[in-house]
Amino acid sequence: MYVVVWRFRVTDERQEAFKNAYGPGGDWARFFERSNDFVGTELLRAAPEEEDGVRVGEPGRDYFTIDRWTSREAYAAFNERFGAEYAALDERFLELCDIEECLGHFETVA
Repeated sequence: MYVVVWRFRVTDERQEAFKNAYGPGGDWARFFERSNDFVGTELLRAAPEEEDGVRVGEPGRDYFTIDRWTSREAYAAFNERFGAEYAALDERFLELCDIEECLGHFETVA
């Protein structure tokens, strides 16, 4: 499994629109579903708790997406084929977030 993780900071007035765009049934997930190798998207929101005295994100404003693909090659092939449409969709939703940051690309170990 190949996983891409993103972090977003979203203002209060844009949270519903953000969830509709980035959630499991949202615009991004529907776009990725063009590939049979797309496994799914998970949308997380930072909780107000702290772990070991360290705050994990900004409560209620920081969101994380986890996009799952069958393989790195499948993800790369999708981006190669639909790169222009990806860029257009990304541009369309830029106004929803104050921060958009790719935290990394990962492969499952076990």
